[in-house]
Amino acid sequence: MNEFKPVRFVDLALEGQFWRERLETVLTRTIPSQHVQLGKHGILQSLTLPNRPPSFRDNGHDFVQLFWDSDVGKWIEAASYALSHRSDADMVARIEKIVDDLEKAQAPDGYLNCWYLQRDPDKRWTNLRDNHELYNLGHLLEGGIAYFVATGQRRLLCILERYVDHVRKTFGPNPGQKRGYCGHQEIELALVKLYRLTGERKHLDLAAYFINERGRQPHYFDQEAVARGESPQDFWVERFEYSQSHKPVREQTIVVGHAVRAMYMFSAMADLAAELNDDSLKKACELLWADVMSSKIYITSGLGPAGGNEGFTEAHDLPNDTAYAETCASVALIFWAHRMLHFDLDGRYADVMERALFNGALTGLSRDGRHYFYTNPLDSDGRHSRWAWHTCPCCTMNLSRLIASVGGYFVSASEDAIAFHLYGGISTNIQLAGANVFLRETSAYPLSGSIRIEVSPDAAAEFTVKLRIPGWAHEAKASVGGHVVDVTACTRNGYLVISRLWTRGDIIALDLPMAPERIYAHPLVKQDIGRVALKRGPLVYCVEEVDNPGSRVQQLKLPREAKIETVERGDLFDGVVTLTASAQRVEDQSWGDSLYRNAPPIASDYQLTALPYYLWNNRAKGSMQVWLLES
Repeated sequence: MNEFKPVRFVDLALEGQFWRERLETVLTRTIPSQHVQLGKHGILQSLTLPNRPPSFRDNGHDFVQLFWDSDVGKWIEAASYALSHRSDADMVARIEKIVDDLEKAQAPDGYLNCWYLQRDPDKRWTNLRDNHELYNLGHLLEGGIAYFVATGQRRLLCILERYVDHVRKTFGPNPGQKRGYCGHQEIELALVKLYRLTGERKHLDLAAYFINERGRQPHYFDQEAVARGESPQDFWVERFEYSQSHKPVREQTIVVGHAVRAMYMFSAMADLAAELNDDSLKKACELLWADVMSSKIYITSGLGPAGGNEGFTEAHDLPNDTAYAETCASVALIFWAHRMLHFDLDGRYADVMERALFNGALTGLSRDGRHYFYTNPLDSDGRHSRWAWHTCPCCTMNLSRLIASVGGYFVSASEDAIAFHLYGGISTNIQLAGANVFLRETSAYPLSGSIRIEVSPDAAAEFTVKLRIPGWAHEAKASVGGHVVDVTACTRNGYLVISRLWTRGDIIALDLPMAPERIYAHPLVKQDIGRVALKRGPLVYCVEEVDNPGSRVQQLKLPREAKIETVERGDLFDGVVTLTASAQRVEDQSWGDSLYRNAPPIASDYQLTALPYYLWNNRAKGSMQVWLLES
């Protein structure tokens, strides 16, 4: 395992326009509006015992979310990250009100799940398979940790540490303990964070227990079903692949089931592999990663083609118009990729992290910061649009907590080296080789690949700067102080390695060419045969009807020989680069009322315009497509 550790987002300033705009939107609009929605939909009220939480209608039934506690936890985490950027007394008051309610709700033995405490207090821990108790705790705990780190206020964390102590007494391999684990993984990630905060090994051991116990036979979910008086065969999704509990984690080589659960579990496995120096967990992560990358990930880094299990089906099954590709899954993929990256500092993982960030996750949040995508198809007839809230609002706070802390994914450091994974305009001060070093990366990334990095140690010092050269960046160029660096010869595992004596004001210039690319899918992806996608730099593009009026964009065809041009649009979304090309539009006006005929349709010349996929559905409703017919 390598010695690089992420530079915390609180120790790094986002200065580039792209990320400053997204961060400001989340801090000033998204997080405050989410609190309003949590109140409007009864989620905050559900924390106030002994009142029964309000129900709402969903598919004709009265319904109360079992996992509302988790949504509150994620909001606290996002709001705490906001407080790390700037003080806000009103935000603190809102969090403290939630802490008051949780403190009052907590049972004498430390248990704290508001749904069970209000409805079925005698049935707690009787259905780990379905009812999210440990998942809820995980997100509340991550919120409590973030709030403590941001403010020094420990009351919420103490409440949750008492709950963790209750969990530790309840679960484990010892006599009188339940040998269970959660149907929805998350607690493991939170426990590793708690261990890193406190240094108390017991938290790491509990996380390892939950991972190691998963899939052990006889299966715990069968045993608890029998204890509830139910038949194990009546499991509503039938197979334990759904929750990745069908076999022990080290024996899993094929990614199956619910995509978010899988990504959370793999992230926790990577955490434990690093903390425990466990090569068996590392190997399992690498095999599972290879399976996802070879046959189960969309070009946008969306995960999970099926709505039935919110997850994976079989290799190369990647339909576009029915793609589920839950926003949460892309966010969780970023978590996993970031952890995999820190095993061996391999740029392949950073490539996926970047692609998921720009195309899988950011797509889920509108430009106004108040509307969302839960699912992210790659082909739409115009009916798919953003919503202000959802009966399952998990993706909303997942996005806000990611963007509010996005600076933490940019840079990592060891004792004598600094590694840049992402670009976009940042500055930081770190200790390298005994010197205090100021670094500023300046760029208009992802619109431009022209990058300038100032390296200014307080005193001359020898250390290494590593710059990620993305897999898409062909013929990258670099120089230090005007002296050319041989990028090919000096690149290792996707990182340009520059080791030298650095002095105040040294400048690295890096040029990552962003020529438009045509991308083709594996022939076994039947939905994409005869189709092409467009990409520039880290951004996947799509055609949207608002830019291509006259008919649905599914009637457009892009000739293989057509030249793809870039157009800088300062008038669109505060500045964006679009792609244009001479294309064809299949006409339907002359077709008449016949459904079929023995003559092909007429195709007319058309000037196609494509924009980054993450921006679609921010102006007007209309059709959209990523994979274009190629002629």
